[in-house]
Amino acid sequence: MKSRSGDASGRGRVPIKVKGKGRTVASQSWLQRQLNDPYVAAAKSKGYRSRAAFKLVELDERFRLLKKGGRVLDLGSAPGGWSQVAAAKGAIVVAADVLAMEEVPGVIFFQADLTDPGVPAMLKEALGGPADLVLTDMAAPTTGHRATDHIRTIALVEIALEVAIDTLRPGGAFVGKVFQGGATGELLARIKTHFREVRHVKPPASRADSVELYLVALGFK
Repeated sequence: MKSRSGDASGRGRVPIKVKGKGRTVASQSWLQRQLNDPYVAAAKSKGYRSRAAFKLVELDERFRLLKKGGRVLDLGSAPGGWSQVAAAKGAIVVAADVLAMEEVPGVIFFQADLTDPGVPAMLKEALGGPADLVLTDMAAPTTGHRATDHIRTIALVEIALEVAIDTLRPGGAFVGKVFQGGATGELLARIKTHFREVRHVKPPASRADSVELYLVALGFK
């Protein structure tokens, strides 16, 4: 019998089939995808709170975003996968989310709304200095209408960008989730005025059928 184990790429794994008894088609499809997702298994084996942690791992491998002693602000941090990765790299991490988040060792967490006027200053004070990196994996609840979902998620990116502009040190970086089409128009133009280099990236850990992309902005001016 072949092993179902394998690395995060999925090599060496035998697909698991889920029987549909007592389940809707949608729930059966979701469960089968979860059980056969190598990143879900890898996240569990490494103690990460979500498979999304590997997206930051892969972005860091490509762009060298995380440094020991660097100050990192993780916006929309729950359940904490990105904070875990940053803290494991030896970064000073301050995280915030409107949702509660279980404690992550080495991470200062605030349950707070970024649109509240006093929150950005509170986060900046907790960092103890300008940020080297501002992260956001926030996405609005999906409606199934791609254009609407894109607009709602871009609105969250704009909020995070405002915090980043106020918090980053010169040379710092910003990473944010966007949907297919990425940051365009006025938002992209604004980002380019504040950063020397802007990329749209789909890390391998992002599901092939997902429309998500990540905006990586380097060299804060």
